[in-house]
Amino acid sequence: MNKTELIDAMAADAGITKAAAKKALESFLGNVGGSLKAGNRVSLVGFGSWSVSKRSAREGRNPQTGATIKIAAKNVVKFKAGAELSGAVN
Repeated sequence: MNKTELIDAMAADAGITKAAAKKALESFLGNVGGSLKAGNRVSLVGFGSWSVSKRSAREGRNPQTGATIKIAAKNVVKFKAGAELSGAVN
């Protein structure tokens, strides 16, 4: 399912226009991203939770040349599925 299909499904389920569903989805995504950027955790009980983890700098290898390269440290987003979501897919 892509973003357009999700908006269509949200509009149909909620009985709202596609424009309203798009606005709601964009608001949700913006707020989740903003909260994660601020270093907070976002939890939706039963669905799952997003958190930010720090990945330290490390050395890697260029697969074409075999040369050692330095990979910079960065923050990564992690998602852990909740019990209801896990149960729904199994």
